[in-house]
Amino acid sequence: MERTILTGALLLDGSGAPPVAGRAVVVEQGRIGAVVAASDAPAGTTLRLDGLTLLPGLINLHVHLCFGGEADPAAAMQRDSHAMTVIKAVLRARQTLEAGVTTVRDLGGRDYAELSVRDAVRHGLIPGPRILCAGRGICMTGGHGWNLIGREADGPDDVRKAVREQLKAGADVIKLFATGGVMTPGVEPNSAQLTRDEVVAGIEEARKAGRRTAAHAMGSDGIANCLEGGITTIEHGVFLTEALCERMARDGVALVPTLIAPAAIAAGGVAGGIPEYAVRKSLAVADRHLEGFRMALRHGVPIAAGTDAGTPLNPHGTLVPELALMVQGGMTPAAAVHAATAAAARALGLEHETGRIAPGLAADLLAVDGNPAERVQALDEVRLVMAQGRIAVDRLK
Repeated sequence: MERTILTGALLLDGSGAPPVAGRAVVVEQGRIGAVVAASDAPAGTTLRLDGLTLLPGLINLHVHLCFGGEADPAAAMQRDSHAMTVIKAVLRARQTLEAGVTTVRDLGGRDYAELSVRDAVRHGLIPGPRILCAGRGICMTGGHGWNLIGREADGPDDVRKAVREQLKAGADVIKLFATGGVMTPGVEPNSAQLTRDEVVAGIEEARKAGRRTAAHAMGSDGIANCLEGGITTIEHGVFLTEALCERMARDGVALVPTLIAPAAIAAGGVAGGIPEYAVRKSLAVADRHLEGFRMALRHGVPIAAGTDAGTPLNPHGTLVPELALMVQGGMTPAAAVHAATAAAARALGLEHETGRIAPGLAADLLAVDGNPAERVQALDEVRLVMAQGRIAVDRLK
C-alpha cells in the first residue's frame, strides 16, 4: 500500500483547537489513515514540512466558475462562446486548487457548464477542487439573476418544477433568490422577491431529494422567508436583524457573508469599468453589510467562508481577502480559518468527508509558511496542496 507521511509541521486540524507540534499525518489511498506522534510514524514516503503549518484544504462556499472577476463579468461571459466559457472555468478551477482551496460550492454558471467541470474533476480528467453545483438559481420573473444565472418561476408549483429541473440536470444543491441584489439592474437588495410560500416549496422539494439549500438573501423580509422554510445557508445577509440572528443561531443556519464581493465593487468603482448600478448599490449596502456580519458574530450564528468569486474584480483562487475582512469585522484569525474549514464542511454536509485533519477523512491538505491562526495572510504562502491524496502543488524544495 502506498503511504505518504507528512511530518515536521505545526498542525492546525480545523476543529478550532490550537495548533500543535510533533505530529505526523499518515495518508493512505487518498485518505487520512492516522494522526500520530512524529516519533511513531510508520514507514512510507516522507514529506518534511519543517517550519510550515499544515491545515485542512480550504473550502469556498460561494463561487461562480463561469465568471472571471472582470469589471463586468456578465458582459464578458456573454461575449464568449459556450465552449470558451467551459475552457475558462477549467482554468479557474485549477487556479482555485493551486491556492489551497480543495472544495467549492458553485452557485450559478452558464447553461450547466460548471457541472461538466465538476464531473471532469471527479473523473480525474482535470485538476480542480471538489465542486458542488447548484445549476440555475430559482428566481421570480424579473428577479435578481433572471438575466444571467436564474430560472424564472412564479408560484409554489412552478418553483417545485424549477427545482426538479435542477435536480434532473444533476445539481448537488439548490439555490433560491429570495431578495434583490447588486448585479441585476432594476432590483434593490433589500426587497423580498420569492414569496414565503414559494421559498418553502423550493426548500421542501430540495429536501425530498436529499439536497441542501442556499439562499441569496440580502433583505430582512427575504431572510425571514428563508428561515421559515428551513434554509441551509444564507448568502450575504446584509440586512440581518437581532431577531433573525437569534433564529439562525438557534436553528444552526450558517451565514456565508461574502464581504469581499460588494467591497471589491465599491473599491473598483465606475472608473474601474464596473456598471454604475452595481457600484451604487454596493456603496449603499457596505456599512450595513459589515454591521450584519458583526451582529451575527455576537449572536453565535455559524459563519462559513465564501467569496462570491467571479463577481467584479473578485477573482478566483485565494480566500484571504474575504477572511481578512472577517477578521476586521471582529473574528479572530483562528475563527476565520475555522470558517473556511470545518464550519464550511458542516454547512455542506461534508463534515465526515473533509474540513478537518482526522482519521478517515479525505486527504485534503494545505501547508503554508507562517501560522494562519495568528495571521490569515499566511494562507497565501502556499507550499503544498493535496486534494484527496493527490499532490496538486509542491513547492517544498
